[in-house]
Formats: sequence, structure tokens, C-alpha cells
Amino acid sequence: MLILVVEDDTRVAQFIGRGLREEGHQVDVCETGEQAVEQGTSQPYDLLLLDWMLPDLDGLSVLRKWRNSGVTEPVIMLTARTGVESTVLALDSGADDYIEKPFSFEELLARIRAQTRRAGGADATAQSVRVGRAHVDLRKRIVENGAETHELTSREFALLDYLLQNRGEVLGRGRILDRVWGMSHDPTTNVVDVYIRHLRSKLDPPNLEDTADSVIETVRGEGYRLRLQDELEGDDA
Repeated sequence: MLILVVEDDTRVAQFIGRGLREEGHQVDVCETGEQAVEQGTSQPYDLLLLDWMLPDLDGLSVLRKWRNSGVTEPVIMLTARTGVESTVLALDSGADDYIEKPFSFEELLARIRAQTRRAGGADATAQSVRVGRAHVDLRKRIVENGAETHELTSREFALLDYLLQNRGEVLGRGRILDRVWGMSHDPTTNVVDVYIRHLRSKLDPPNLEDTADSVIETVRGEGYRLRLQDELEGDDA
């Protein structure tokens, strides 16, 4: 995912940015409210993390400007402010979630997963999801496929997460490369195809011979599509 972090505390911004990149996300960082307004409205992000207290323009003002400019992506407010009034004010101003400092990185990741699943139309409280016959534990990043159990690497999980967010939609290699690896289109790299094969080996039924029956469909000349669950269940009928 492409995430914007708006945080004027350099140490906190580095902590969040480093952790998100290790999870396979692409991260942009802004330190002021004015920068955040411009960046958030000029670049489509999957999610935005917004500090309340900024040196020039406070987070609520930034949030209102984003919403008035048509930014609809999930926004999670980060703040040292406590109390019900602050929470209500943030949510009424257009925030999708609110997390108080100090917070654990695992809690932040859980909040991000919840918001991205909600944006993708999935149950935001879900801890697992079915992909064909496989069950994916979204918290532990484990795939249970029949008698086999596979762990997902950070990059495999980031790729699967992006496919799940856009389930049923054809995603071009360049788009996947940009959102999952943070790389501009490179016609010489086959990294997307390699990781699609990795995912198929963990999600598809064991000993599947024809990739045309894979849970991840290859759309010739266009890219890849994670097939809808009812399509996959129909194949089993």
C-alpha cells in the first residue's frame, strides 16, 4: 500500500516509516500541515496517518481540507490528546479512526488492516479470509491449505493484501509494482510474476496442474486478478 505519514516529530515519523516499509508498504512523510494538504490532494494514497499537533496547520484543519478537496481514503488520527471529546471531534471532522500516543506498532498495524479491509468492502473485524480452499490468517500471516500450512513473507503478504483490496479487478504489473514495491514501471523486471508464483504455490490446491484454474487469474496482456470467492466455489461445484 501507499501510505502518507504526517508527523512533525522526526523520531516518531522514522519509527512509523521504517516499520511500515519493513511490512512491505511504500511510505511518504510530511512534517507540516501545509505540506500535508498539498501532498494528500495531489497523490492518491491508500491510507493516511495524520498527527493532530503540527507546527503550522493543525491536523483537524488538514483533515477538513482533504475531505473538502475530495480525499475519501481512510485517515487515522495520531495524537497525545485523550478523552471522549477529542475522539468525537476527530471522528466528526472526517477521521476514520483515532489512536492515542504512545501506541504499539502492532496496534497501529491492526488499525491499518481494519481500515483497508473496510475500504475494500471486507469485514473490518475479520481475522481471516478464504481464498478458494485456503484460509488466510490475516493477523499471523499464515495460509492453511488442506493439510499444508505456509507462512507469508512481508512482501507476499503485501501483495496478497493489495489483491484482496481489489478482489475481482484486473491489476496491471506496473500498478502492482508501484503499490507493493514502490517502484516505477520497469519492463525488465519480473519480480511481480515471481511473487505471484510464490502466492499461487501457497494458495492454490496442491498439485494444481493448470494455472488457468489458479485463484489468481492471469489476464493476458493486462495483468493479474484475484478471483472472487463465489467464482472459486462455483468451480468446486
